[in-house]
Parts: sequence; structure tokens; C-alpha cells
Amino acid sequence: MPSSVYSFFIPKEVDSFLSEQGSEILEKVPHIITERWIIPPRWFALFDPKERMVGYEPSGAFTLFRTQISSAKKRCLKTHAIVKRAFGEGSVEGDISQLFAWLNVFDDNSLLELDYGGLAGYLDSAIRSSGGDGIYQDSSIEDVLQSISGLAKGDGALAGEGYGKVVARWRQIATFEQAQ
Repeated sequence: MPSSVYSFFIPKEVDSFLSEQGSEILEKVPHIITERWIIPPRWFALFDPKERMVGYEPSGAFTLFRTQISSAKKRCLKTHAIVKRAFGEGSVEGDISQLFAWLNVFDDNSLLELDYGGLAGYLDSAIRSSGGDGIYQDSSIEDVLQSISGLAKGDGALAGEGYGKVVARWRQIATFEQAQ
């Protein structure tokens, strides 16, 4: 941004903070987390099914989730507590803890978005090839929430069923990577 217009877009308090120490902080925090060929199941725990936008555009299928960071933080803390109670400390608990630490960097009024990007088209094709009606039948978020609910109830079969479905679905998408 040209320095002649900088002050019109950045409040003085933010500019001072960035000048003193903020740029160091901002450089260390990724504002976008990406994965290739998979959506990590823990990411679905941050959203409610009602926050899903799904459909078709001229470029193909799309799926997008959007929520307030404050809601995502609450869901993440709840999921962390359930997972820690069920499994204790370990890699799954640690991954959720790291996700919460990342969320905690952002203001509670910020928005969090999960976008399938090009994976929506692959998922749509996979569901159709299995006899389904496409992207509208993606139940990844519901499957993860079923798994978390099972863990909370101490019902390992319910938890395993939900987790198994979401992992199998996304493994199917990952096979497209090998085909390329």
C-alpha cells in the first residue's frame, strides 16, 4: 500500500502497535491454514451444520462453512474437553489444543471460514459415483459431531461410526491425488 494513503486505512493505534511489536506477531501467525486433498476432521468440530453453504456454480460444486470466531472457540474448547476426557493427553488432544491456540489469536468478532475449494468437485464426483445425489449429501460435519457426541456419552461404537464415515469419505477424495 502506498505510504501516502496508508493512514486512511490503518487506525493510528494499529499502526503504532504494528510499528512497535505487532508486525513480529503477525508474521508468526498464519491467517489461512490449508491442507491438500483432505479436510482434517477436527476442523468440522468448529462449525454447526446450519452454517454450511453448499451448491453448484458455473465452475462446479462448492461447500463453505462460516461462523463467528467466538462460536468456534467455544466449540473447540468443548471438543477438547470431551476428547481429553475420552483419550487423555496425546496427539488428537494436542491437535485440538493447537487449533484452539490458533483461534485464540483472532478477535472474537472475526469470522472463521472453512472452504472446500476444489475438493468440493471431487467430493461431488465421489458421492455421485457411489449412487448419491452429489455434494448435498456430504455429511462430514454431522459425522464428526456424531463422533464427538459418542465420546461425550462414553459410547465408543457411536463415536467410531461417525469418525469412520468421515475418514472413509475423505480417504476416497485423497485417492484422486494419486490418480493425478
